[in-house]
Amino acid sequence: MEQADRLVHGTAAGGTVRCMAAVTTRLVAEAAERHAVSPTVAAALGRTLTGTLLLGSSLKELDRLTVQIVCEGPLGGITVETNARGEVRGYVRHPEVAAGLNADGKLDVRAIVGEGMFYVTRESGYDIGLYTDPYRGSVPLVSGEIAEDFAYYLTKSEQIPSAVMLGVLMRASDEGETYVAAAGGLMIQIMPGADEKTVAAIEASVSRAPHTTALISEGASPTDILHAALGELEFEQLGERLVSFACPCSYERAVSLISSIDRAELESMLREDKGAVMNCHFCNETYRLDEAQLEGILSER
Repeated sequence: MEQADRLVHGTAAGGTVRCMAAVTTRLVAEAAERHAVSPTVAAALGRTLTGTLLLGSSLKELDRLTVQIVCEGPLGGITVETNARGEVRGYVRHPEVAAGLNADGKLDVRAIVGEGMFYVTRESGYDIGLYTDPYRGSVPLVSGEIAEDFAYYLTKSEQIPSAVMLGVLMRASDEGETYVAAAGGLMIQIMPGADEKTVAAIEASVSRAPHTTALISEGASPTDILHAALGELEFEQLGERLVSFACPCSYERAVSLISSIDRAELESMLREDKGAVMNCHFCNETYRLDEAQLEGILSER
C-alpha cells in the first residue's frame, strides 16, 4: 500500500545542520492530474512542490511561502504556495509543453524551463488580514533543473549553503498512460558553526546516496531518506507531519469574487454569456454561475 505523504525535519551536528526530507508521491500525482500536465511538466511542477514544502518546513502559524519561477523556456513559469500546515498548491503557465529525454536518459526539465529568475516570498498574517511587509528574495536560475536552483537561492540569497535533491519518477501504465510513481526530496542546510569535518562528511554521504525516488519506490520513509543522505552522521528528529495538495478556493469564494465585479461587467456577462465561469489557477477547479444566479447577484445590488 502506498504510504501517506509526509515531511520530517530535524537537526544534526549539535544544531549546526538542519535537515528535512519528504515523500510527496500522492500530492504530486494529484497536481499532475488536476492540471493535465505532460510528463516533463509533471517533473518540473513536482520538484517545485516538494522543494517549496521543504523550504517552508519551519513556517509558523499564519505564515505563507511562495516560490515563483519565471522562465524563458516554453513552460513559461511555475508558482507554488505552502503554509505551516503542510498544505501546498501550485500551477504552471503552459502544462502541455513537452521535451524528449536528456543525455542521461531522464526527463529534460531544463529544456522546458530555460533561463529565468527564481523568487521566494515569505508572508505572515495575510489570510486573516494582518498585512506585514513580506520578505522577498530572488536569484537567477542556474540550471533549470529546480533542485540546483533551490540550493543556489539558499546559498546566495539567504547565505545558507545547502544540498538539495528533488525527484519525480514517471512510469507508464499497462494502458500506456504515464503516471507519478514516486516523488520526494531532501534538503540539508549548513548553519553557522558547522565544522569542516562535518561539511566534508555530508558532501561525501550525499554524493553516495541513492536517488530519492529510487528509495521511495522501495518504500523508504522521509527518515530513511535522511539516514541515507547523512550516512553515519546522527540527526535528531524535531517533527513530522502529513503534507498534501490543498487549495482554499470554494464555490462561496467564487460567488464572493464575482459579486465584487463592477455592475456593468456583470450585466455584460448576463447578456452575452448567460452566466459566469471562474477558474482557480492553483488547483484548476472551475466554478459556474448560471443565469438565475447572476440575476440574483444583480438584484441584491
